[in-house]
Amino acid sequence: MILMKFGGSSLADPERIRAVGRIVRARMKDRPVVVVSAFRGVTDALLQAAQDALRGDLRGLVPLKRRHLESARALKAPASLVEGLFSELEGLLRGVSLLKELTPRTLDRAASFGERLSARLVAAHFIRQGLKARAVDAFDAGLLTDDRFGGANPLPRADRAIRRHLGRARFLPVLTGFIGKTASGDITTLGRNGSDYSATIFGAALGAREVQIWSDTDGVMTADPRLVPDARPIAELSFSEASELAYYGGKVLHPHTLLPAVRKGIPIRVLNTFKPDHPGTAILAERSAAEPGARSISFKKRQRIVSVSSPRMVLGAGFLGRIFGAFGRHDVAVDMVSTSEVTVSASVGAPRGLAAAISELKGEFRVRVEEGRSVICIVGDGIGSTPGVAGTIFEALREAKVNVEMISQGASEINIAFVVRDADCPRAVRALHRSLFS
Repeated sequence: MILMKFGGSSLADPERIRAVGRIVRARMKDRPVVVVSAFRGVTDALLQAAQDALRGDLRGLVPLKRRHLESARALKAPASLVEGLFSELEGLLRGVSLLKELTPRTLDRAASFGERLSARLVAAHFIRQGLKARAVDAFDAGLLTDDRFGGANPLPRADRAIRRHLGRARFLPVLTGFIGKTASGDITTLGRNGSDYSATIFGAALGAREVQIWSDTDGVMTADPRLVPDARPIAELSFSEASELAYYGGKVLHPHTLLPAVRKGIPIRVLNTFKPDHPGTAILAERSAAEPGARSISFKKRQRIVSVSSPRMVLGAGFLGRIFGAFGRHDVAVDMVSTSEVTVSASVGAPRGLAAAISELKGEFRVRVEEGRSVICIVGDGIGSTPGVAGTIFEALREAKVNVEMISQGASEINIAFVVRDADCPRAVRALHRSLFS
């Protein structure tokens, strides 16, 4: 059995859905289970519609409903598949408008409609093509999660529940990515781009031979091709390399995607729906030819550098515990850390909880926050111990006139990461790619 996940770019319009149908039909001998994202751009539109409803404006649903009805007509699917869900969504947003309240729980429920609509229309098309398909909401297939709305994780008993629901399915399941449900019945989302995570959760639970992530690129690339046009696909990556790329902003994989696959040792293959015969990128426990050196460059923009300092830190004990304890209590995720005698600097992405953490820290420390920063990461097995790599990296940045504000090397043998200003990030990535891969 294989798990096939199709992203929003693969489901952008009826023609792309027909292409997905052809890809799935050609692999029916492998007993596929399909996971789908919302149509391209729909999740953002749903979240914006919810925010608009908070201000009393419900017009955002009109183009969304029209788009899905037009897709249903083009695919010869029943309009009722769309109309029923939009009636439910309209009722939800009308309540937001009347109560003037939009909670994380309500946002997750609103965002869930993209995948629920997509799964029904994709399954309907498969059925018209003679496949014995059925749309199944992930939570009806056993995906139980905690109640961390906006970034939920599966409960330990989810694997068993998934096997109970799908282990002996005699149909082609078309599952909703991105969403789950708490034990108390509230719909949750797994974080932005969480359909990849859904795919490996289901793949691990069902013992898939391979999890396939179908997108609009030829696999994992040496850099983001939108920034570096001559970026090229990578034939193989190790789980460790792919994890670092995802964590530091790689566009192809969600950061949590690899966890279930690593746990069960299931290979992941990243493929292109526009070139279904391209071999893509295989992500394996270990690469077959693990020569050291740079493999890819990833980056995260719009980061913040939080610097915490106090003269009392010199030769003192317990300061790091108090600093990171404050971050932990307020759910602030830290990417990189650099220390000196009197200062600890950390890169932080999402602002959630940051203001509260800073307020707590200011009771004991001086705190400075610098916004508009990018974390750039070069990844490759053995890169930290390969002579000359660091010199090549920083010489390329010097020639590109890019100032490095913070560096991290040594915590991992497979990455070198540093911080630059957002405005310098594109120039830095292009310069690094020329030096490392040309």
